[in-house]
Amino acid sequence: MVVLKSGFNSDSLKIHFERIVRSLYSNPPNHGAKTVFQILSNPELYKEWSSSFKAMVVRIIEIRRAFRKALEEEGAPGKWNHITDQKGIQVEYLRYFHHIYMVKSGRINVTGLNFSNISYVAKAINDTLRKNI
Repeated sequence: MVVLKSGFNSDSLKIHFERIVRSLYSNPPNHGAKTVFQILSNPELYKEWSSSFKAMVVRIIEIRRAFRKALEEEGAPGKWNHITDQKGIQVEYLRYFHHIYMVKSGRINVTGLNFSNISYVAKAINDTLRKNI
């Protein structure tokens, strides 16, 4: 919001703000990349982001459990274990904390593994599963 004195020529101010806004929205991928760089390169910001991410994961797991329980208590027909057994959060965890990328279904391209990275991938998957994410 901008408050102007009566009689001020707002046209020049409008043009100035349009230039600022245009520079922000003409190159949005650059803005996001800069934000990610700032967070990942600053230990304090990274710690805060990591904590927020973990809290989000815990919340989603709790919501899934509660939703499944509510459906089962309601007597909804069918099996509802897929709600708590989905791997989407595990895939996100592997991506953010171990830098392992795969499709959201959890399917991996085995030909992307090699003798140099196979141990790292196995350890990362083990870590993720043991955290019961």
